Formats: sequence, structure tokens, C-alpha cells
Amino acid sequence: MPDTSFHTGAGRHIAPRPPATVMRLSRMGSAHPTRLSFLRVMLRRMTGGDWRFDRPVWQVDAKGVGHAVYRAIGPDRTYSLVAFAHDLPEEMRSDRVIATAWDATFTLFDGDPSVADIDRLARNVPLQEAGRISTRELSLSRANRSVRLFRHVVERLSQGLQPDLAEIDAVGYLMRTTAVYGSGKFGAADRSAIADRPEMASPFQAEMLSVWLTRQFTIDIVEHLAAMRGGPGAARLDPAIKLRMGVGNSTGLGMAPFIVRHPALLHCWMAAREEALARVRRLETASARAVDDLNRAFGEAQKNAASWVTAHPLQMARLQDLRGDLDRVAGKLADFPGNSALPWDSLWRWGEETLTEEGQEALLALILEPHGDLIDGLAQGMSLDESTEFQLDGRMSIGDLRQILLRHYDWAIGIDFGRPENLSRF
Repeated sequence: MPDTSFHTGAGRHIAPRPPATVMRLSRMGSAHPTRLSFLRVMLRRMTGGDWRFDRPVWQVDAKGVGHAVYRAIGPDRTYSLVAFAHDLPEEMRSDRVIATAWDATFTLFDGDPSVADIDRLARNVPLQEAGRISTRELSLSRANRSVRLFRHVVERLSQGLQPDLAEIDAVGYLMRTTAVYGSGKFGAADRSAIADRPEMASPFQAEMLSVWLTRQFTIDIVEHLAAMRGGPGAARLDPAIKLRMGVGNSTGLGMAPFIVRHPALLHCWMAAREEALARVRRLETASARAVDDLNRAFGEAQKNAASWVTAHPLQMARLQDLRGDLDRVAGKLADFPGNSALPWDSLWRWGEETLTEEGQEALLALILEPHGDLIDGLAQGMSLDESTEFQLDGRMSIGDLRQILLRHYDWAIGIDFGRPENLSRF
């Protein structure tokens, strides 16, 4: 569990926000990535440590069919993404999790795969759920092209031109995953096999590494196809455009049952973030460097929000709330830190009183950003041995159990299940 013992001066009375505030779907749905997000934790370790990356294998033909190997080589271990590229007919492309064919399939291999390993994986990984991998593999995943953007990028590069930035920003990725499996599924290594490794101790590090390396594959495959089509005159993607590219995700469905089955783990994630916020709010000063970092992060957030595109009416309204709130934050930051005894707490309390949930959660991510030395260590408490949880006390009376339910699950008890709209997805 996160260490909550950090206190400083006058701010020591500031506690993390209560569960009744934090654990509500509308607020959780407004959350923004922070320094404690799983991908950020992984990238800090790999960019701040003795890690290097290469692509020792690229056997892909002119049609974009073949395989490649991407390696993350650390001080103690190597992890290799083995990628299989396929020639998928247009009519077989589907974002549904029940699809049976994909543009690309992947597995994260524990170590350096041999030729025999790749042959074994070639017989299984493209089949996904219908195949079987081994305890040498840490994840199993697949991805489909964003057809319009993928074709546009290949065509432009093959002509020696860069893609249209408007097209890039409208989609944001060349491929989107339709599943990233790990933790023992389909024969992969169980979580317990890697949990004691420093680089894998935080949650979802294997999966994040797999997707991060997949992103590089998506860039390499469009450059390869453009070169096959355009020959020596073909261009490579401008590095600035590469920075705008991510990996899409078509489902995310697996997180719903995962959260239901792992409430103690979810508690660790939320408690770490909330303790991070409380620590920053307790600070009695805002250094010039921290203020500069805050303003830099704010500028990036504002540019990011301005570039987001959505066609969903609910998200359009929330995006409008966010952009309006960021404009209000801009005005507030003009005279930050002011002369408050607790400047970060003052900024946060202003946000709670002034901003929508969208803006509040964006502000949370912003004020955490300058304080890595203070909060990054909390990521070490975001995993736990779940075998120590869920121990039932058989001596507990029904009355005691009832009081616990009333105290901790009032949000569920308060739902009127006589109303059809509350039963529609129950």
C-alpha cells in the first residue's frame, strides 16, 4: 500500500480525498494520465536506466507479410517483441474481440528468441485465442490498421511527401489493438513469475512494453511499404510527426471484469494517486522551477485538449467543459503561486470550487507533474500480494457485516433498482 507517512509543516493536516469523492464513475471517467500512470512508470525506468533498444530481425516482404523482432535490452534481462505482419483481406478486418484474423499479431518474449522459438510462435501467435504460447511469453496481442490513415501515410511517403497533419491528428494512430493479453492467458507466464523483477514490479509493465514496442512496428511497417512502392524516392516519417503517433485501442473490455475481480489492487492504484495529491498540497512553497514545470505541463495539456476529436455527444460536451476549464486555469496560473502559506493547496481548493470534474482531474495531473522527487516512489506501492487479501472472518455476525456494507457500499445501496434505467446494465 502507498506510504502515507509524509508530512510537511502547516500542511500536515491535509489528507487524501475520501473514497466517496474519488470512487464515482463520472469522476473516474474524467481522470487524466499522471506521473503514476503505468506507461509513465515504465518509460521513466527505461529512459533513466541502462536500457537500449534495437530491431535485430526484419523479414517482411513487399506485401507487408513476415515477422520482426524488437528488443528492449536492460542491465539484467532482455525482452523481445515478436511481431507477425499479415496480408488481411479488407472484408476480414474487424474491431470485434471475436474476430479471427488481424493485420498484425504480437507476443512479448522473455529473453532473446531463437529461430526455433520464432517458428513455434509463428504457428500459434497469429491464431491468438486458438493458439497456445508458453511461459517464455509474457503477453499476446493483435492489431488492425486504421485503414484510411494507414493507406494515406503509405501513399504520401511513397511519393516522397509527408502525410497531411490534419489526417494524422484526426486519427492519431496507424494501428489499434483489439486485445492485449497477459498474466497467464493462453499459456503465457503467470504474473507471479515476473513480479519480483524491478522492471516488472509495477502493474502492467509487460503489457505497456509490448504496446510501446508495437507502436514502433506500426511506424516501421508503413515506411517499409512506402519504400517497396516508391523505391529510392520514398520518404521516411518526419520525427516530429512520429511523436504525434500513438497506438489505438478498440475495446479495453477486459478492464471491466479485471477491476471487479481485483478491488484491492485498484485500491492501491487510486490510493497512490490520492496520496500524491495530498503530498503536493502539503507543500509550503512553490519553487521557481516547479512553477516553470507547471506552466510547461499546462501548455502541453492545452495543446492536447485543443487537438482532441470526438463524435460522441457526451464526450463532446465533456471536452467543451475541459477546454473551458483550462482557459480558467490559464487565468489562475498568471499570478501563481501568490502569497498563500500553502500555494498548491490553495490552487487545488480553487479548482474544486471553480472547475467541473473534467477540469479538476486535469488540474490534478498538472500539479503532480513538477513533483517527481516527491511522488514517483509511490509507484512502488501500486502492486500487492493479493493472496493476503479477502480473508474471511467466520466469526463475524450478520449484524457486523451489515454495518460494514452500509458504511462502505452506501453508493450501491442507495441505487433504486425499481427504476428501469438502473436495471438496464445491471
